[in-house]
Amino acid sequence: MGDEVPISDEERRLLAGWAADCAERVLPLFEKAAPGDPRPRAALDAVRLYARDGRRTGALRSAAWAAQKAAGEAGDPSAAAAARAACCAAATPYLHPLATPHQSRHILAPAVHAARARDLAHGRGAATEAGDDEIRDAIERCPAPVRELLSRMPPRNPGRGRPDTLYHRLDGALRGRTPRR
Repeated sequence: MGDEVPISDEERRLLAGWAADCAERVLPLFEKAAPGDPRPRAALDAVRLYARDGRRTGALRSAAWAAQKAAGEAGDPSAAAAARAACCAAATPYLHPLATPHQSRHILAPAVHAARARDLAHGRGAATEAGDDEIRDAIERCPAPVRELLSRMPPRNPGRGRPDTLYHRLDGALRGRTPRR
């Protein structure tokens, strides 16, 4: 297990807002594929409420799980990735104060799932410029306190597949170690 990492309420709120912004950019991919399913949108609404008032509630946790279930039922890979981005955004307020790679993954997951949604929508799972654009946007929008929070967590390893590449690129760029491409 990792060392304890202090996480302020303000950092959690800023992380939640940034994560919601990342996920919302690809939400139309889900809503086009499943127009009658409000669960990912509800998850983003719930995490935005948290970002404003800073209260973790059972409704927030339930909304995150509902978005995850919507991802499993989406039937379209890009829509599923978009719903997972919403789920991960709604889960950010529950980040554990532990310096582990798993916790750094939680910080990065909404942006990475958004990039994967774009990849899958534009390139049948391959690396695409659209996915890279999502990563660039996430880097540009990321508040300094979120970068500072990430810097207290272990860095991501490169891995082998496209998702691992996205995690590694985003992680390094937010830490100021890799080009933003």
